[in-house]
Amino acid sequence: MADESRLEESWFTNRDIRLHAVAAGPEDGPVVILLHGFPEFWYGWHNQIAPLADSGFRVIAPDQRGYNTSSKPPGIPAYKVPQLTSDVIAIVDQLGKDRVHVVGHDWGAVIAWSVAMQHPDRVIRLAVLNVPHPAVLQHNIRTNPRQWLKSWYALFFQIPWLPEFLISANDFWLGKRSLLLTSRPGAFAAEDLARHAEAWSHSGAMTAMLNWYRAYFWYAPKFADPQVRVPTRILWGEKDVFLLAEEAQESLQYCADGKVTYFPDATHWLQHEEPERVNELLIEFFLQA
Repeated sequence: MADESRLEESWFTNRDIRLHAVAAGPEDGPVVILLHGFPEFWYGWHNQIAPLADSGFRVIAPDQRGYNTSSKPPGIPAYKVPQLTSDVIAIVDQLGKDRVHVVGHDWGAVIAWSVAMQHPDRVIRLAVLNVPHPAVLQHNIRTNPRQWLKSWYALFFQIPWLPEFLISANDFWLGKRSLLLTSRPGAFAAEDLARHAEAWSHSGAMTAMLNWYRAYFWYAPKFADPQVRVPTRILWGEKDVFLLAEEAQESLQYCADGKVTYFPDATHWLQHEEPERVNELLIEFFLQA
């Protein structure tokens, strides 16, 4: 758990987009950027921030565009992968760093993969949690009926306004319930759910968050060179109800230096369920750079 008294509030810009972030750790330390997924925000990394900072890293955990207090530009095209990737590079530029470590979970992992593919000169090491390489994900979504069944909700999210209404109703009961039903018991405490509901309640937030799914459906990225040439570690909870465990291993074909670590008893919400081991692996991996 992060001691929030130690956290610094930061803001970054990418043209007309303002990105809120929390930061911790020595300002001259190697930078680790933590990219959250849906439906979280910077707080999704609250178990990782302090251990990484205590190990000498400068930790930056942004609210990605559309989330919490960051900008929520209108329209689905604003959430295409190139735009989301450019937000990360803008943060790196404004930190005055040539290269950083990048960690991503869920949608944050999609963006982390994309940053490493498109800007390998800006990434020291890449770590992703429970999302495969985008080429593997797109292939399985097209061809694997088992993945179709796991991805049913992504099609539901394409419907205008109805998902927002249902998720938000009754103080975000469905949003909270989905976290509880897809995670290991105890992964999300009542305080965690309340923090998420507060972030979801910002004007326009739920539509902006769902627009990530809508943009990926209509504007799936095509990578001229899908190879990832920076050292990469994939951490994967095998009881993920959203994604197939074998997709982690399949992702290694795109990694010049890749390794998978499976967590047999963890779900999609790995960093919440196995924080100590996740922190150990991340710190060990980044200290080797």
